[in-house]
Amino acid sequence: MQAWITTLSVVLFMIKITAYYFTHSVAILTDALESIVNVVAGFIGLYSLYVAAKPRDLEHPYGHGKAEFVSAAVEGTLIFGSGILIIYQTIESAISNKPLESLDTGIVLVAITAVINYIAGFVCLSVGKKNKSLALQASGKHLQIDTYSTLGIIIGLVVIVYTHQYWLDKAIAIVISGIILYNGYKIIRASLAGIMDEADMELLKRFIEEMNRHKQDNWIDLHNLRVIKYGSTLHIDCHLTLPWYLNLHEAHDEVDALEQLIIKTFGHSIELFVHTDGCLPFSCSVCCKADCAVRQHPMVRRLEWNMENVLSNQKHQAAHANDYVES
Repeated sequence: MQAWITTLSVVLFMIKITAYYFTHSVAILTDALESIVNVVAGFIGLYSLYVAAKPRDLEHPYGHGKAEFVSAAVEGTLIFGSGILIIYQTIESAISNKPLESLDTGIVLVAITAVINYIAGFVCLSVGKKNKSLALQASGKHLQIDTYSTLGIIIGLVVIVYTHQYWLDKAIAIVISGIILYNGYKIIRASLAGIMDEADMELLKRFIEEMNRHKQDNWIDLHNLRVIKYGSTLHIDCHLTLPWYLNLHEAHDEVDALEQLIIKTFGHSIELFVHTDGCLPFSCSVCCKADCAVRQHPMVRRLEWNMENVLSNQKHQAAHANDYVES
């Protein structure tokens, strides 16, 4: 897929350069300059997918998935740099004041690239989301962003053809550069978040909702939850409080049940590490197990797991009233 994107980027770049040759439009030139980024980023993305697909080894026990974050960071930086270069080229063109020519031909050529870009971007995003590939999603977003900027250029050129307001060519280039700078920043921000293992709050929220919805009686408490994404693989660590009298086989069965629930929700591309804790006397106040033969205290409230109490490294009890809802 990434090789196909790279080849497509080269073809689209050549079409846009041809359009610039006919028109001398700085707006079309900005579109062509951005396509250079697509070409370079395509090769980087292709290599990152090769690295990310390599199995884990002794030196990389969590695999090589973070190569995709590095690739996305480089691509975002290139996009941001192209925005700055576009501004420079626009200023230089304004100074030289070269006349526009053959705008109708340029419009047709650029319109062809816009249609191809949008279709390619849609395919990349679909495949990237399905495979949880940040590199493919970044490429798909970039291609669709390129489509929107190209569409704006086409509209501007049509207006110039009918109004002869040639200054609009440079104004369009400045506006497009602003959009490119903003989207480059967003891609850089997302990639750095992955490199720094920033918590995915939406993912955590979904995880906690599923745990609450399918909580079993032996799952007395869940805490110290951490979720890290390496490429398409989710690494999940947590502490699970179980009845203290369960033997090793029974505790393992509970962990297996938890793992199957996570796989059902998030797919098979996960690594789950569960530390099991035996319940303590204060756990009785939040334990839903009705047939417990060793219960020392009555149940007070049902523990409702939330973002605050699940992420903390602390067992919970009914004394923390805000952590619970009435059973």
